[in-house]
Amino acid sequence: MNFSFITLFPNLIDFYFKDSILKIAIEKKLLSYDFFNPRDYSTNKHNKVDDTLCGGGAGQLMTTQPLFDTLDDIKSKYPDAYIIFPLAAAKPFNQKDAIRLANKKNIVFVSGRYEGIDERVIEKYANEVFCVGEYILTGGELPSLIMADAISRNVDGVLGNKESLIGESYGNIKDENTNQIGLLEAPNFAKPIQYKDLSVPSELLKGNHAKIHDLKNKLSVCKTKYYRP
Repeated sequence: MNFSFITLFPNLIDFYFKDSILKIAIEKKLLSYDFFNPRDYSTNKHNKVDDTLCGGGAGQLMTTQPLFDTLDDIKSKYPDAYIIFPLAAAKPFNQKDAIRLANKKNIVFVSGRYEGIDERVIEKYANEVFCVGEYILTGGELPSLIMADAISRNVDGVLGNKESLIGESYGNIKDENTNQIGLLEAPNFAKPIQYKDLSVPSELLKGNHAKIHDLKNKLSVCKTKYYRP
């Protein structure tokens, strides 16, 4: 899996791949990433990549020429490139998307800045557009990283233990009474069994796997009803 990031600020993304799970995945050649800066493709003598909005309005917009040329170059390098635009006005990104996109070979994230990206770029090049939450950020780099992280951990071999993907929130947890799929993950506990006046639920300590499974299912249902009524 390769991620290509189109961004004016590569340093905002590069650091995230320097530690922990993603660093190990890169060392194992399970993941790779590269950067493309639209300023490098600008035909403007000052390498300008933005301009005023047609029809008026505050701020600047990332313009067509630098992004068209950047994306054309990427598509020549990666003919199977799957191009994603993080946008506020888009469908929500979820765990099902992360699992599905983990089967792609080359994913491109186009990070907007200023007031966003000229719509003609999105209409011509986007395979999908996603929103990572109902709030506004200063750029598309953080949403791109969020999606890259969520996708990466579903790539075979990235997580050391495949079972880590089982029973996660928004995944395959099912209410066994209603068959509702996508429950939130049940609370988890680790040693020590007793810490100050707080203890681990006793049912988790008895070794009865059927009862443990039943308890976790009930706790998942309770948590989902509380946080996602």
